[in-house]
Amino acid sequence: MIVVKRAELIFICFMLLHGFAATLNCRKATPESLFAELEKNVFPKNLLRPVNNFSTPTIVTIGITVVGIIGVDEKSQTLTTLLWQVLEWDIEGLSWDEKECGTKRVSVPREKLWVPDVFITQFTDEDKSPKTPYVYIFNTGRVYDDTPIRVVSSCRLEIYTFPFDIQNCSLTFGSYLHFDTEIRMMHSSTSEEILAESHNVLETNGEWVLAGITVASSNLTLNLGSYSEVEYHIILRRRATLYVVNLLIPSCFLITVDLFSFMLPPHSVDRSSFKMTLILGYTVFLLIMNDLLPVTGETTPLINVFFSISLALMVASLLETVFITNIQYRSCPDRAVPHWLSVLVLQYLAVVVCLPREENSSRSSIFLNPSATKGQNSRIPNVPGFHLECLPGDAAPTEPGLDELRKVSRDLLAIRLRVEQHFQGGQSRQEWQMVGRVIDRLLFGFYVVFITFSFVTIACIWTWSNSYAS
Repeated sequence: MIVVKRAELIFICFMLLHGFAATLNCRKATPESLFAELEKNVFPKNLLRPVNNFSTPTIVTIGITVVGIIGVDEKSQTLTTLLWQVLEWDIEGLSWDEKECGTKRVSVPREKLWVPDVFITQFTDEDKSPKTPYVYIFNTGRVYDDTPIRVVSSCRLEIYTFPFDIQNCSLTFGSYLHFDTEIRMMHSSTSEEILAESHNVLETNGEWVLAGITVASSNLTLNLGSYSEVEYHIILRRRATLYVVNLLIPSCFLITVDLFSFMLPPHSVDRSSFKMTLILGYTVFLLIMNDLLPVTGETTPLINVFFSISLALMVASLLETVFITNIQYRSCPDRAVPHWLSVLVLQYLAVVVCLPREENSSRSSIFLNPSATKGQNSRIPNVPGFHLECLPGDAAPTEPGLDELRKVSRDLLAIRLRVEQHFQGGQSRQEWQMVGRVIDRLLFGFYVVFITFSFVTIACIWTWSNSYAS
């Protein structure tokens, strides 16, 4: 037993001293001869990193090609893609003559060679892609490992501009265990080459468009050491046509219909019923389209804000219609407009909405104001102070005549007070109606500004999104 262990130890030491320096001499240009040499000089060393000295790092070159964009899950913040991953590294000292051995490259089982432990930092699920059992070895000692991988990776999704959003998801490739003194990662192709090749082989044509790819080398420094990494940034653009047709256009139609409802008389009961029907229809529309909206707890999409403001304006227009109807049919129309409301609405807001205050009608010229006649005989004098002068030739009024005059005086006073109350009530009603008209015009202006601003914003964001040409 001790002899066996000594023999193993001597063998390992011999391998460490001689490293992987091996020039294969094929006796014949046949596969059997080449594999016999590989079995003798290379395959037994599959547990060791293929270098002649442990201080020499292994340069691992990586390249990827995006074959398919399977899906983006906003709720779980994950990206699912299908990639072709190509790893290349050198077995130091290994070579053979192409003519002598009959081939430039040969495929060998993966488990026969040392393979770097390259993984993706953002992995969140098991790789369920089919495994390739073979790798290529070239006569220069270069190993070529090409394998498909299904990547479910975490991605910080920004959906504020949904459905015109652009997502930038990163995939970081590096060794799980080896430091940069042992394995150094390098990218094999430029960003333009990777993007062009990906567009040529891209199989999916779903919701997302591959807009760009960037690549850069980096190092991750921890307490124990530094890890060499290659970071790819995959830029995705959402196809917004589906959401524009199903969400934005119907919503804009309903808002436009509600805008034209301002052409109806403000005090009309039909206008209130019409607006209530629109609000009900808009609410049902939002409930049906709720599944198309992204769900996340970090940011609120701008389209959700658009829907909320649209619904708020519809409710505000209904409340404003109820207010105007109440003014028109209120049971106590003679109550005067509060001073602060009159100043705010009739003096300031009326100017803003270009609705000048109406002058008093001609009937106000006959309006009897008791305060205006203060100091004068504002009422018919009482009979005790009323001395009827007898004109020459006239007889003095009798007592029954005085009683009749007193009755006529009281009746006239009551009639005049009722007329004053009537004209005062008419003026108050006119002021309340003016307040309603100003508020109605102001809300109409808000509608126009909101719709215009929304259309301009949507057009700008859509143009910015399409600038990332696929």
